[in-house]
Amino acid sequence: MIERHLREARSAAGEVPVRSAGERPLRLVVADDQDLVRSGFRLILSSYDGFSIVGEARDGEEAVELARRLVPDVVLMDIRMPHLNGIEATRAITGDPALADVRVLILTTFDIDEYVYDALAAGAGGFLLKDAEPDDIAAAVRVVAAGDALIQPSVMRRLVETFVRMRPAAGAGVAAGEGGSAFSALTEREREILVQVARGMTNDEIGAELFISPATVKTHLARIMAKLGAHDRAQLVVRAYEGGLVRPGER
Repeated sequence: MIERHLREARSAAGEVPVRSAGERPLRLVVADDQDLVRSGFRLILSSYDGFSIVGEARDGEEAVELARRLVPDVVLMDIRMPHLNGIEATRAITGDPALADVRVLILTTFDIDEYVYDALAAGAGGFLLKDAEPDDIAAAVRVVAAGDALIQPSVMRRLVETFVRMRPAAGAGVAAGEGGSAFSALTEREREILVQVARGMTNDEIGAELFISPATVKTHLARIMAKLGAHDRAQLVVRAYEGGLVRPGER
């Protein structure tokens, strides 16, 4: 279940980021076509310190418009919405340079499925079941707002491997010369770190393996994201598998 994945992610990452009293609240937009769902998330998140619901959207088009107008920290995005679905809305937000700091947290009634994979490929920072416990919902928003992927690294790897296998053409990019140009912009060390991220290693584990500090790993990851046009760590993993840099089953 996604709730278990969240707890594993929180355990792997250590303490969930908590904002100090002097910091401004995280500004949130909730996008869902059901009034009851939006109201539920508003009530839940409003009961925690550090959150401010600045907008609500009934469909994907409205979610994108609100994101551009309000520039929130996080958009909580339903997948199935009219006019523009959550996946396309996520892609529009993460692909807009003016919204580079806006994170998307996918809300779903499903566990790991193809919709979730497509949302991650579009740049979402993680996913959460709508019936998750309130504490898990609040923690999820904080994790995604901090720029971390809301999936434990090994779970992310299994998720991507599953759908790359289901889509045989997805991993053929490098062999066909499609992904090579993007990866060729990476230094040898950056490629090495990207492979390790895709294999499910944390920054601490990568640092220990390469004899560098976790902070240095984070700096390398920022450069890799910029070169590959990836929004966050989750999308880096997807790019590595779909581009053929890492093959399903490799360790």
